[in-house]
Amino acid sequence: MSVFVLRRVLTLLATLVGASVIIFLVLDALPGNAAQMLMGADASADAVRALTVKLGLDQPLAVRYVQWIRGLVVGDLGNSYVYGTPVASLIAERLVLTIPLAIMSMLITVVLALSAGIYTAANHNKLGDVGVMSLTQVGIALPNFWFAILLVLLFAVRLQWLSAGGFAGWDDGIWLGVKSLLLPSISLAVVQAAILARVTRSAVLEVLREDFVRTARAKGLGKREVLWSHVLRNAMIPVMTVMGLQFANLLAGTIVIENVFYLPGLGRLIFQSIANRDLIVVRNCVMLLAAMVVIVNFVVDVLYAFIDPRIKVHDL
Repeated sequence: MSVFVLRRVLTLLATLVGASVIIFLVLDALPGNAAQMLMGADASADAVRALTVKLGLDQPLAVRYVQWIRGLVVGDLGNSYVYGTPVASLIAERLVLTIPLAIMSMLITVVLALSAGIYTAANHNKLGDVGVMSLTQVGIALPNFWFAILLVLLFAVRLQWLSAGGFAGWDDGIWLGVKSLLLPSISLAVVQAAILARVTRSAVLEVLREDFVRTARAKGLGKREVLWSHVLRNAMIPVMTVMGLQFANLLAGTIVIENVFYLPGLGRLIFQSIANRDLIVVRNCVMLLAAMVVIVNFVVDVLYAFIDPRIKVHDL
């Protein structure tokens, strides 16, 4: 097991290094100059050049990359070009919203998807199966930002149950914060839940056709007991793979949804930093998102070994 985890850790580190190189090169290749953006279009060339030197943008590409990586290792992400404050504090302030939003969205996704997938598999080719699968097809086709607008029109404008945007904060109570994130979480979760429900249904149906399931039924076990005790655990391998990928989609989706609901999260910070050409903030935010996705996939890989011993034996 230790060799299994060590291999996954090495893969994780190699992936993070590769992601850092790609992120740095892509952002550095973007046209424009941060110093020019900060000084304005009417600034003199000497003033722009002086600010470029002050920000360290005149140094060679390799030097700037090594300095960035060294800062990441020690926790020094530098200062924002626009705000003039440490990037680490800016990100920490926004993560207080973005992480709960992603977790809420993932929880809603898992609850809806597993319930729908198991129900449809247990009622294969029946009316409930056809109805739920039709709804999931509609869910897959829905753009989450358009669905977010529909939720606002219904629950905020017409029914006035929830606010149309903004974040109440956690200081005034957890419930007020959760209410502020409820509509964004649902709008992020619906599309992902529709996809995961179909994957869950297919995985459960495939396991139901296995010989050990027929043996369990022949021994007198009920359909419900076989489904929950034997089928579901074996069907979770492909489901967990999709869950890991969906977490990445949820993190990326916050960039759009946070702007729809005017939430001061990490996604909105990235959007504003791109508009302001504050590339040091963009670079660290994107690297953080990439690291979170890689770490989630690492956790999923390790969980495979606990769920299915065959994977552990094969990898060792």
